[in-house]
Amino acid sequence: MAGTAGTPGTPRVLRAMNDRAALDLLLEHGPLSRARIGKLTGLSKPTASQLLARLEAAGLVRLTGTSEGRPGPGAQLYAVDPHAAYAAGLDVTPHRIRAAVADITGRTVGEHELPTPGRARPVVQQVTDALDGAVKAAGLTRRDVHRLVIATPGAFDPGTGRLRYASHLPGWHSPALLDELAAALPMPVEYENDVNLVAVAEQRLGAARGHTDFVLLWNEEGLGAALVLGGRLHRGWTGGAGEVGFLPVPGAPLVRQVTKANSGGYQELAGSQAVPALARELGLAHVPSGPHAEAAAELVARAADHPTGPYRELLRTYATRLATGLASLVSVLDPELVVLSGSALTAGGEVLRALVQAELEELAAARPRLVVGDVREHPVLRGALESALAATRDEVFDTSR
Repeated sequence: MAGTAGTPGTPRVLRAMNDRAALDLLLEHGPLSRARIGKLTGLSKPTASQLLARLEAAGLVRLTGTSEGRPGPGAQLYAVDPHAAYAAGLDVTPHRIRAAVADITGRTVGEHELPTPGRARPVVQQVTDALDGAVKAAGLTRRDVHRLVIATPGAFDPGTGRLRYASHLPGWHSPALLDELAAALPMPVEYENDVNLVAVAEQRLGAARGHTDFVLLWNEEGLGAALVLGGRLHRGWTGGAGEVGFLPVPGAPLVRQVTKANSGGYQELAGSQAVPALARELGLAHVPSGPHAEAAAELVARAADHPTGPYRELLRTYATRLATGLASLVSVLDPELVVLSGSALTAGGEVLRALVQAELEELAAARPRLVVGDVREHPVLRGALESALAATRDEVFDTSR
């Protein structure tokens, strides 16, 4: 009967499901013997042998040596072949584009960073130059990359294809931009909000592993949130879910025409730029100059080391401000978990987390657990790579095709 080869329950589909289960185990555990793969998947030895032979022939696994430490000859060990596919991510800010390429196992094999000179170079050229730098550093070509995920502040509105909620990103608001990028790049390209991708990184690798309902609060160059509900990112009708910097909050003047100002009450009250200003109000000496995020992180880290005095007052006031906006979020969403991420939050560590938790319990009826994010090194870029890798694995690991 035509078309039955790919229907659920047929040998081909069952084989593909077993193949994918084995590949996921190899990604999780590293090199495994045939016997161990059989035990973990519940497959017989002959079936596990056939599976590994099939995956080896497809270029998806390779022999990596033998197990040691037992009497007699060691068992052959199999691992996912890192050269089976590559994926790339870009982290775009008003100041720079950071690019990276990872092999199918998730190991970063090439990185490159470019300053973004405003409108001096077209966005398409900035993107391709950054990607090419990472691809070259990996010893690859553009055509080796299966998928690219680009992280930006704001979000591309699915209805119009235009970037919204990020008026501070020059050159990225052209209605033709997505078509121009599609024409310039040989691989599928996805676009995602930067904070959403931090949530992806934390869910796959960090503090939100095993959690399907959580909020991630991000504070670095801007204040934002990512919402994961029922295991899926909630983006909103125009991609603007989680743009909490625009949230009106008590304690801050009401900001009108927020998109023109690219700010709102919560951003003014608790964004990274508020921390140096608060330090000056409290009469602290040696308030760092320079970018707000770096200054805020330095002050918050210093304050976390001072159990008394004006530094502790700085941290307490900052915690109250953070909890003020969080109270609205958790009252609406009632999440299981809140992850604090971004340098202006993670710099405070457990000390700041405990202060925010205590304040939030005073201000909101919902009682989510607060944790500090675990993914500290380039979390936006790591999330872009994880997102690109997930889609690439779904494609490359599907042996039913």
